[in-house]
Amino acid sequence: MSQSHRRAIRRMAPPVVALALALFPTLACAQARAATPRTTLLTIEHQVMCVTCKIPLNVAESPQASRERAFIRGLIAEGQTEAQVKSSLVGQYGQSVLALPSTKGFDLAAYLVPAAVVLALIGLLALLLPSWRRHARAQAGRAATVPELNAVDATRLEDDLKRFD
Repeated sequence: MSQSHRRAIRRMAPPVVALALALFPTLACAQARAATPRTTLLTIEHQVMCVTCKIPLNVAESPQASRERAFIRGLIAEGQTEAQVKSSLVGQYGQSVLALPSTKGFDLAAYLVPAAVVLALIGLLALLLPSWRRHARAQAGRAATVPELNAVDATRLEDDLKRFD
């Protein structure tokens, strides 16, 4: 690097450093906001239930559903995250407001039973598939042997084919 390039870099360094320091708090705030994403009513509506209708809030049309939506809008306006909004809903309306069961206690069965059934079916398929394949191969071997036509049948077949030509 030449002497003139070094001098130019030294002259530009203080303004660049000052600009970086001035922007750092802004960048840090933007990163903090990005780390705690805001939620929307649409996101929450799909995950909670109307406590009177017992249907998802996004399809409920009752007065209670409207009150729940207003409550959620207020929590979102306060800047609460998705987890905080759900926690506030549980505090206000009880555990039945959540569309998904909890992952503790007996509610855990709602997640484990379907997974166990799928695993059992995969295991059963793994046990039965080789047997089915052997059976299919044996059937294919038997079906491959076609009996020969006798002379009378061959003649009749030829006559029928000529008639349709």
